[in-house]
Amino acid sequence: MKSSAARIQMNSFEDLFGSNEPAPGKDRFQEIALSELHPFQKHPFHVVDDEKMQEMVESVTQHGVLVPGIVRPRPEGGYELVAGHRRKRASELAGLDTMPVFVKELDNDEAVLIMVDSNLQREKILPSEKAFAYKMRLEAMKRKAGRPCKNNLGPVGQNFSRDELAKNSADSSRQIQRYIRLTELLPRLLQLVDEEKLPLRPAVEISYLIKDEQKLLFDFVEDAGVIPSLMQAQKLREYSQRTELTKYLIEDIMSEEKPAPVKITLKKKRLYQYFPQSYTQEQMEGVIFSLLEQWKSTQEGVEPCDQNV
Repeated sequence: MKSSAARIQMNSFEDLFGSNEPAPGKDRFQEIALSELHPFQKHPFHVVDDEKMQEMVESVTQHGVLVPGIVRPRPEGGYELVAGHRRKRASELAGLDTMPVFVKELDNDEAVLIMVDSNLQREKILPSEKAFAYKMRLEAMKRKAGRPCKNNLGPVGQNFSRDELAKNSADSSRQIQRYIRLTELLPRLLQLVDEEKLPLRPAVEISYLIKDEQKLLFDFVEDAGVIPSLMQAQKLREYSQRTELTKYLIEDIMSEEKPAPVKITLKKKRLYQYFPQSYTQEQMEGVIFSLLEQWKSTQEGVEPCDQNV
């Protein structure tokens, strides 16, 4: 099994940003007017004027943009930002007119891979950002790898792609699959996940409901102020697969008494004996649940021991 430290290894600076001395006719490093820099199409990461942004603005004001962004020329003129959306916003707030960037000739899949990798290294990432970023990267990886052979079609090939994606990610292949399922949620339900009101596992179960059923569920959650437990979400999915979920059926399921939550406290000092100091709580949870799933799968094939022995 690969170590947890290897799981978070990302691309090097040179891989992401190129060299300061590119070959003639290829990448070019230059100052570009902010008005010529346009956002990446379907960019999944939010640019928010929060405390972190203010810190970046102060840094840009004092020192300028230290790490150049990455752009590619647009057929209609100007440049599309591949990496550097937050740096551009910080430059705007700092009153700058230009920003240093590397101009690279990239096809769509190459641009997606760089865009996702450069943003996944951020300290704080919302579940919705991860969801769409992982989906975009996985689709780009599949296209770059080419059409699979006949013997590698279906779920096996998809699992292989997720395994490849997980190699340079803090999340396991199974966790990546869960995040990608979130892209099937209604935006208002996905927002509840971002706000940490709706946990990941129930949200994944709810993502299998058709959109009309999700809307009925959101209306109930909004009116009653009740969030589905994992057991309730699983039951909603089960009923949705068997019959149509109505408003009254959802109310019946959601009114069932929830089991008392199980609380386990793990001390940070103990956890950091096994995890790098740079790991966030979310990253540690992802590894722990991944290991528990592997343990569970091995236990399912073991016959229970005789209690009388």
